[in-house]
Amino acid sequence: MPESQDRTLQEWLSWIERCHPSEIELGLERLTQVYQRLALDLSASRKVIIGGTNGKGSTVALLDQVLRDAGCSVGCFTSPHFLRYNERIKLAGQPVEDALLVEAFEAIDQARESTSLTYFEYNTLAALYIFSRQKPDVMLLEVGLGGRLDAVNIIDADLAIVTTVSVDHVDWLGDDREKIGYEKAGIYRAGKPALCGDPNPPKMLLDYAAEIDADLYCRGETFELNHRDDGLWDWRGRSVVGTELQLNNLPDINLPKANAATVLQALQILQIEIDHQALCASLKRARLTGRMQEIEYKGYTYLLDVAHNPEASAYLTQRLQKRPVQGRNILILGMLADKDIDQVISSFKCIVDQWLLVTLDVPRGQSAAQLAEKSQQQNIPVDSQTTYDTVQEAISDLQTQLQPDDRVIIAGSFFTVSDALIALNMDGR
Repeated sequence: MPESQDRTLQEWLSWIERCHPSEIELGLERLTQVYQRLALDLSASRKVIIGGTNGKGSTVALLDQVLRDAGCSVGCFTSPHFLRYNERIKLAGQPVEDALLVEAFEAIDQARESTSLTYFEYNTLAALYIFSRQKPDVMLLEVGLGGRLDAVNIIDADLAIVTTVSVDHVDWLGDDREKIGYEKAGIYRAGKPALCGDPNPPKMLLDYAAEIDADLYCRGETFELNHRDDGLWDWRGRSVVGTELQLNNLPDINLPKANAATVLQALQILQIEIDHQALCASLKRARLTGRMQEIEYKGYTYLLDVAHNPEASAYLTQRLQKRPVQGRNILILGMLADKDIDQVISSFKCIVDQWLLVTLDVPRGQSAAQLAEKSQQQNIPVDSQTTYDTVQEAISDLQTQLQPDDRVIIAGSFFTVSDALIALNMDGR
């Protein structure tokens, strides 16, 4: 533990980063022991756990916005953060203060005794500690990795949501959708409502839900969205008593409509009644850092999206194709080495005119030279690529080359977007 009596948040975070030999250690036994010693009372809050490969953050953001607009107090736990650690734990839509986090870390450090905790385990316990003190009406808890063995799964959810299931994090979760689906389904609880927003859920997920007798709501079966040519969309779903429901003329929104459809079913399960007009306004208002986020900088628009796996990059490409530009599509791409870089590049290849490939100087970061090699293997012309040591260098150089009709896309990783936010002066400095 940090030695000084008046430890700052940064001192705590620096220590927490060093105090466990592994960045990730899946399993709940150590964490459960510490959680039980903390003796937290979370009974005042309804608990919603959100897992899945893609769409977790968007689902949390949409639920948070709608619930708060409906008058509910909401606590959100998400990860990772972009600029400040405090972003991971929010109350009433705002990051918590340093003092609350320091208080939580002090309590956790006392309770853990000789038990070693990972950085994310500290994160999770801090969120639960703060929510136990603040007692929001609803807690939205985002799974960090997988589900079954993730730290968040020490909580028995009143509602568990799996957004999508795709192949990612194969070193920890398995190398096919069935194995990964089983891991994701681990957040479901016997006899409790369980949601799956994937239109093609893995059989192992369905089998697990049936085995534990969870009350499963699946997209395409119990709820669905219908895209319309005019940009609006319709939704059908089911109430908790089995009544068929229909919502029409829903608005075009900034976040994925598929996740919004899942959120609408979640609201029915939570039995939150909202006027149609107010619901539409809330869905349109919802925003999320690093997801189709537009930033104006020195006269040009930059679009930031964390798309870092094939499903996310394909979705981003589809969105961009629906919003064509007169000029060039310029992509600043930085990725982690353990991602499916080939497929991500393949997704973007059909729309990108100029590639600015950057090195991510973080653990598991891929170098710009290696990204360029993979791009050339897909017959992307060498003269359309430039490599840079940092995102900052790429943005600075690009500023001298941009034309008014160009569109700049920054994607590939949370780290890439975080660096871009700092370069674009979004960190408040």
